[in-house]
Amino acid sequence: MSKITTLIVSTALIWTSVAMAGDDAGIPDAPTADALVFFETQVRPLLAKHCYECHSNETGAENGALILESAAGIAAGGSRGTMFSSESPEDSLLFRVLDYRDPDLQMPPDGKLSADELEILLRWIRAGAALPEYKSAARAAASQIDFAAGRKFWSFQPLQHVDPPPLKNHWIRRPMDAFVLEKLQSHDLNPNPQADRNTWLRRVTFDVIGLPPSSAELETFKSDQSSEAYEHVVDRLLASPHYGERWARVWLDLARYTDYTPEWQSPTDRGWIYRDWVIRVLNENLPFDRFVRLQLAADLIPDAAPEDQAALGFLGLSPTYWKELQLAPAVIEQIVADEWDERLDAVSRTFLGLTVSCARCHDHKFDPISTQDYYALAGVFASSQLDERPLLPQTEIETVRTAKKRISELEDQLKKLTDSASAEAEEIRKSIADIRTTTPHIDLPWAHVLREASLYVMPQGEDRTRLEYRESEPRDLPVFRRGNPSNPGEIVPRRFLTVLQSEPVATFTHGSGRAELADSMFTHAAGLVARVFVNRIWDQHFNAGLVGTPSDFGAQGDRPTHPRLLEYLASEFVAHGWDLKWLHREILLSATYRQSSGFRPDADAVDPANQLLWRMNRRRLDIEMWRDATLAATGRLDPAAGGPSQPVDDLKNVRRTIYSKIEREEMNGVLRMYDFPEASSHSPRREHTTTPLQQLFVLNSPWMEQQADNLWQRLKPLESNDARIAECYRLLFAREVTDPELTIAHAFLADDADGERKWKDYLQAMLGLNEFHFVD
Repeated sequence: MSKITTLIVSTALIWTSVAMAGDDAGIPDAPTADALVFFETQVRPLLAKHCYECHSNETGAENGALILESAAGIAAGGSRGTMFSSESPEDSLLFRVLDYRDPDLQMPPDGKLSADELEILLRWIRAGAALPEYKSAARAAASQIDFAAGRKFWSFQPLQHVDPPPLKNHWIRRPMDAFVLEKLQSHDLNPNPQADRNTWLRRVTFDVIGLPPSSAELETFKSDQSSEAYEHVVDRLLASPHYGERWARVWLDLARYTDYTPEWQSPTDRGWIYRDWVIRVLNENLPFDRFVRLQLAADLIPDAAPEDQAALGFLGLSPTYWKELQLAPAVIEQIVADEWDERLDAVSRTFLGLTVSCARCHDHKFDPISTQDYYALAGVFASSQLDERPLLPQTEIETVRTAKKRISELEDQLKKLTDSASAEAEEIRKSIADIRTTTPHIDLPWAHVLREASLYVMPQGEDRTRLEYRESEPRDLPVFRRGNPSNPGEIVPRRFLTVLQSEPVATFTHGSGRAELADSMFTHAAGLVARVFVNRIWDQHFNAGLVGTPSDFGAQGDRPTHPRLLEYLASEFVAHGWDLKWLHREILLSATYRQSSGFRPDADAVDPANQLLWRMNRRRLDIEMWRDATLAATGRLDPAAGGPSQPVDDLKNVRRTIYSKIEREEMNGVLRMYDFPEASSHSPRREHTTTPLQQLFVLNSPWMEQQADNLWQRLKPLESNDARIAECYRLLFAREVTDPELTIAHAFLADDADGERKWKDYLQAMLGLNEFHFVD
């Protein structure tokens, strides 16, 4: 084996072994949060709809001793034994029975499940049949929900002012540090030493702008020995236009952002307008409450600027499902209800940290959220139609609409002509050109937005369906018993969640209710919204939230490790006008954030999960940061902002990864390989894996070979190998090369006549090092 092969293979093995030993690598023993949400929102509703009648706590004993109403009952199975087969999911007892493959046992007895329903169950079984490990007893039946008692739950409480502990300690740099130190001292622990300046600079630069520090920035920080040196760095980074690019991607995970989705009537391909809006307003430091209101109801807010209509992409880019109108209305009603459910789920988990969708078929098993609450909110989305329009004042929009309609009519006339070279054809083409020339903004791209219109599924003949949108006519939905639109119950007025407001609850009376929903979040539920978002920011900076379930602040979610610290930050966040950059600054300049990530056996013995924050958590770079850092190191990163997206695996694409194309139906293979979340549903946080494919990509892909060559072209003009090696370490690791590392590099580079080839091999190996892929 050649020395370079040895070097690269050894690098890959080191990267694999260390990555697998990292804090967040490997396959977790417990089900992921996404797997549990899939069970609660997709699988449990099917069981409730088709199985509970015969296999509930009340009826299961006389029907095969099988109880499907609880996780324990599902796991236990019935008189025929376990329902699952890990070796062959398709041969699991549950699936065979539901798939009608056993002539002697077919369930449900009144008819086989649809192909889509069977696929949901099979997907669940294949993924390990995740079941929640309940942290509290199931709540009482629907009619017995005690909302007054429910309001006493920690996350539903109004925000309380909390004073920092009165500790006198030189370690404390920000008020939040006092909460951390108090907790550590209560366990006879001390915080880790401060990280060295270069480590901190690399950490904070990636955290704030998603890029590594440049050699010049390293030198500037090194030479700044003032007491405000750290403040200078943080303020510079928060003012960078790259800040919005980094933090927009965090938000887009929650918003299930896509550039393209095959919508059932016409494709959506202008999601980038919403993405660019998010980047812009984050850079402008738009207050978070305004940020939320615009995304839910920009079209209903009188002082919203035309360009702010792009904010509606949060809902305007929602997944839509194929509706074959030759099918019966009952089938289409279910599909439409699924779309409303997805939007409700995205809104409730993103902004409120609550799994409201779990109340679709029955009252929430653990949180004080009734089925009536669910359909009260679902009515808001049933009264809002996905739409497209240019980001212009309303008067200009109508002008553009009229012009586009006329162009479409003329183009239809042109297609019908048999002689495309005739005088009539030429006249039509001239008319089209005249309209385009005389209509301002005619070619402005149309954003994905919402409009006030309710959707009704109507019969068309005996077995066909038509969809009817009724403009400015909001609708209240009935409760769909067991989630079935064909089995409607009482009609529920549109309103906010009962547990988050005082009684009597107020109903929504203005249009769809989207603006009132946004208002309710910041009047009735401001404390919950603030806690949820502060926790999301903390999670990104520390690679672990104060609440470990960032999109579930209900009874089944984790309790905060530092409740008073979370309360302090949330209340101060609101007091500072929902100022995002204030929140970042407070965290980034703390002594807690400045700690090293070094391991200490004494602290690990007390707190192996580092919940007490005795050290900084080591973190693996997301695919966006790693790819962008590679391009930045080679000097090829294109800083151009905004506009349509490009394929991430296009070798000519050297823009930041946030400008790479995201598709719901066909996720790019490189993004999928590096754990990029599915764009079809809300993603609370990234779940990292370590796989051989990732290592093979680093070793063999044309893209990595190209980056090694580009890095060599950047280093080649330097005067000596010593200078090249030193600059390589600064670019990749934000530190100086050590003498032993210099010796190893010289030994590798010295014994071959083909110096350029050797350098490229060396640099590709360096790009694969674990140190480059992780932040300490």
